[in-house]
Amino acid sequence: MTDKRVYNFSAGPSMLPVEVLEEARDEMLNYKGSGMSVMEMSHRSSTYQAIFDETKATLKRLLNIPDNYKILFLHGGATQQFGTLALNLLQKGRADYVVTGNFSKKAAQEAAKFGDVHIAYDGKDNNYTHIPTQDELDIRDDIDYVHICQNNTIFGTEWNYVPDTKGAPLVADMSSDFLSRPVDVTKYGLIYAGAQKNVGIAGLGIVIIREDLVKPHRPDIQVLSEYDTMIKKDSMYNTPPAYAIYVAGLVMKWIENQGGLEAMEKRNIKKAKLLQDYLDQSDFYNYPTEKGSRSNMNVAFTTPNKDLDAKFVKESIEAGMTNLKGHRLVGGIRASIYNAMPYEGVEYLVNFMKKFAEENK
Repeated sequence: MTDKRVYNFSAGPSMLPVEVLEEARDEMLNYKGSGMSVMEMSHRSSTYQAIFDETKATLKRLLNIPDNYKILFLHGGATQQFGTLALNLLQKGRADYVVTGNFSKKAAQEAAKFGDVHIAYDGKDNNYTHIPTQDELDIRDDIDYVHICQNNTIFGTEWNYVPDTKGAPLVADMSSDFLSRPVDVTKYGLIYAGAQKNVGIAGLGIVIIREDLVKPHRPDIQVLSEYDTMIKKDSMYNTPPAYAIYVAGLVMKWIENQGGLEAMEKRNIKKAKLLQDYLDQSDFYNYPTEKGSRSNMNVAFTTPNKDLDAKFVKESIEAGMTNLKGHRLVGGIRASIYNAMPYEGVEYLVNFMKKFAEENK
């Protein structure tokens, strides 16, 4: 960590690997002898097409994506997909949503504009500190899909199993833990993610969809929401989020160079365990998320009162950290420790927490 950089615990946009930032910097004015920045490049040029193709190929390698799945790089992040996926997948007009936090709730609300949405589980009564067991899921028969949010940034929970959906395709918003660990893509009908947490910068939505779920589009929806059209045009019906795709490609290659998703998972478990183990033994901090439901990406906790929460955030900034303030819906403190956060950053945070607890008991 240099004197000018801080440990950034933002939930998104989040910190990027320094190596990626340095590579983007070095290529900013003249990408590989092209005489221009990627920001200035025509998306129809052979130079940019090579960037696009390599990014897609790297993602396919990382996740071992089978040939019967299509990859899309789209505008609008994950939120754009809340409605888009419903417009494309609601063939029978029925879908079940598992609400484990704010974004799965928003996804359900958006889909309800276009069809019969049933809430198969809602964690509001336990303040979203728990991921439901299979027995707690009320999944209907004869539905188009089941939707989950794999990791909940606000409340710090994460699915650690793949639910049985009674044969319906499983749709997962993986924005917060995308490329943080290996995933068996074949267990999902559709995976989508915003890039700005683990994969790059804001503006890019990544969609991985099984071919049999791609149907002729409805005649009454906008063209950029038509999965079949966007697949036919290879994400380039219009100008794609070109620079965001380039940065995502750099991050994906960085992940490969670190040893791939297996290595990422080991790193992320080690980081999360350091912080979570300290919180579990602390008599000063409150860490309400249930064991078994805890996220390795986002850790949400509080001090004994709101005044101390505010003091913690203020002093953490003075100590060289940033974005530890909890989400506005819940307050408290939240540490987002995505792929790019080094172990030393979490270690630095824990040491600060120990000192703060001693000084404020």
